[in-house]
Formats: sequence, C-alpha cells, structure tokens
Amino acid sequence: MRVLIIGRSPSVLLEAVEILRGRGYHADATNQFDDVLADYDVARLDALVFGGMVPADTKRYLREEVAKANPAVTFVQGLAGMAGLIAAQVEAVAGADNSRGDEVVYDSSARTVVMTLSAAAPVTVEAWWGTSFQPPEPRSAHATVFDGLLEAGRHAVAMPDDVPSVASFAAARVGDSVHVFTVGEMPTTLARLVPTSSADQRLPAVEAARTRDGRPVSQLN
Repeated sequence: MRVLIIGRSPSVLLEAVEILRGRGYHADATNQFDDVLADYDVARLDALVFGGMVPADTKRYLREEVAKANPAVTFVQGLAGMAGLIAAQVEAVAGADNSRGDEVVYDSSARTVVMTLSAAAPVTVEAWWGTSFQPPEPRSAHATVFDGLLEAGRHAVAMPDDVPSVASFAAARVGDSVHVFTVGEMPTTLARLVPTSSADQRLPAVEAARTRDGRPVSQLN
C-alpha cells in the first residue's frame, strides 16, 4: 500500500513514515505543500493523509488534483500530530474489510473500548495523548493499554486514568483490522492556530521535511 502524508511537523512526519515502513507500507511524507504534485507520483497512491495544520485551500486544491489523476485514492484526515496515531489511521483504512464480523466500538461515557469477537483473536489497545501543542513540533505520549489473546464474546478495555479527557485517542487492533477512536477532543484553542489559507503566516516557519522511498531527501542529495 502506497501512502503519502502531508503535514507540517518534521519530526512527526519522519516518525510516521518510519513506523509505516516498518509495518510493510510504502510510505513517504512532506511538508512542502507546493511541490507535492511534482515530487510524488500521486496516480499510484492508495492513501493520502492530511495533517490538521494544512491550510484549507491547499487541502482542497490537492484533493481535487490528486483525485483527477487517481480516482481510487483514499483521503484520510489526520486526527492529531501524533506519529503512532497517524500510522494507526492508515492501518484502519488498509484493514477496513472486516471479514471476521467483529464489532469494535468506543463507549465515551464509560471511556471503554467494547469488542464483540466472532472468534478468538490477538488484541492490542493503544492510547495516545497530547502533552504539548507548541508549533511546529507538538509532543505526545503513548501507552499500550492491553495486549493479549481474547476469546470469542464480549470484552471491555477501559482507558486508564493516565489518559486525559482532552487531545486523546485510542486504537484497537483485532487480528488484522484496526479501529481508531477519539477519546478526548482536541482543545478549541488549537483551532485558532490552523492557517485559514496558504497565505496565512500565523504559524512559525518549519524546517523542510520530505522523504523519497522512506528516506529524508537531505540524505539523498
């Protein structure tokens, strides 16, 4: 599966590529919005992920142009600048065909992932949450909440108290399928940082980050 991630934070982009490459994906990433169509063969992409700080007009233009060249591409809106979470969202798209017939949902009132399994399966539940939203390099924490084999039937995995009720997310891996959930919404103050257009310079400049075949371009020159 060929994946391109478009975002701002160099460290998040490079880490997300590393994670996905380690899991067998052909992944690349860039924060050079104006060069996307020239730098990458978008006609061959299976999924294109947009970070939350990509300006709306840039996102709209790229969606239109990529869709023209590749009507089969899947667009994914990243939930937050957390590399592991971005990778989980890609995996959720890749494993969207739930042939096992399992039901996996998130009960927000109980802060619990509820799974009804049709047969025994290896299950992993992970959580991510923001610890700093200072651009251009947001910080986050990660925890494995559960990792083991579960028998057929209904199971509930609660989020620990360490996972806050804001800027937090979870993913449940059941066999080959991945399900991603929002545990706590992103803070409203963060929305004020999102550029309203490509001409909006409210965010600080970032170091150029771009990979080709998984390697930073700076290492290839």
